[in-house]
Amino acid sequence: MIRKIIKVTDPKIRIKSKVVKNFDKKMLKIIADLRDTLSVQKDPEGVGLAAPQIGVNLKIFIMKYKSKLQVFINPKITIINKSTKSISSDLSDKSQPKAPKIMEGCLSLPNFYGPLNRSPKIKVEYQNESGEKITEIRSGFEAQIIQHEVDHLEGILFIDRLLEQKKPLFELVNGEWEEVEL
Repeated sequence: MIRKIIKVTDPKIRIKSKVVKNFDKKMLKIIADLRDTLSVQKDPEGVGLAAPQIGVNLKIFIMKYKSKLQVFINPKITIINKSTKSISSDLSDKSQPKAPKIMEGCLSLPNFYGPLNRSPKIKVEYQNESGEKITEIRSGFEAQIIQHEVDHLEGILFIDRLLEQKKPLFELVNGEWEEVEL
């Protein structure tokens, strides 16, 4: 079922998610709802969706990378490359706002983006829908997506990270980037 995505103004999005203990029909229904909801996002198109974004505070998210959907349950991240020298590049000319190569955004705050620095390489431990434990190394854009979605599970938004890193927030208006106040 397609669910409404909660906006950043809803306090429920700030609640830390609970660990999934029961791998049952209810959990599979949440995963199906996440898949259905992410699949219809076109403007903007999403690459990940966490359960808190549909009002369910459980440690579940899905990621769409290269047209493949993957489920992550109870994920834990270990940073491999401590340098957060960006997957996203820095702004080159501070006087004229330009968009870096990769801008991070969120379906809970559509059409707003920022040049976040995230670790380019991570180790992620998680469970799949069957409860099987998996450990993988992910890098680049996949690592960025996973870090963004795990933040959601902790009640952290990408705009919080922008504030931490003293990075600008941009709104995409009619195909143009406009810097906005945070």
